[in-house]
Amino acid sequence: MKTGIKLLIAVVGVTILTAWTTNQLNDITKADWLVGTWENKTQRGSMYETWNKVIDKELKGKSYMVKEKDTIVFENLRLVQEQDGLFYIPIVKNQNDGLPVRFIAKTISATQLVFENPKHDFPQIISYTKISTDSLVAEISGTKNGKERMQTFPMKRVK
Repeated sequence: MKTGIKLLIAVVGVTILTAWTTNQLNDITKADWLVGTWENKTQRGSMYETWNKVIDKELKGKSYMVKEKDTIVFENLRLVQEQDGLFYIPIVKNQNDGLPVRFIAKTISATQLVFENPKHDFPQIISYTKISTDSLVAEISGTKNGKERMQTFPMKRVK
């Protein structure tokens, strides 16, 4: 009888762990609404962010501005599902010696993605909030030089 109870507990435990792991590995599917090209119109011109699905566990993106016929890339982006979480990984031109910075997802839902890296200089938090199918708000925030800062980027889907 004791062996049967131990076996039942083990099977239930493995089932719960498998379901939790499968759910964690599918977190990136909640970010599929990012795929496409988004525009943020500013006084200096239009800034764009484009996201493409590379494989089931990765989205790649870039943030750029088009000036006349030139495309000026500000950052290359990756959203990667790994065993220990969902990561937002930007490589920003002329920052961090060109090395990627990792932000781990703290909120993952069908309408919001929030990533954090408290050790990064600025920003420490990057978020995307889906307003509608064709509208989102990207936001960076944190502390810089001892002061709380926040920048908001309302964006409309163009593709």
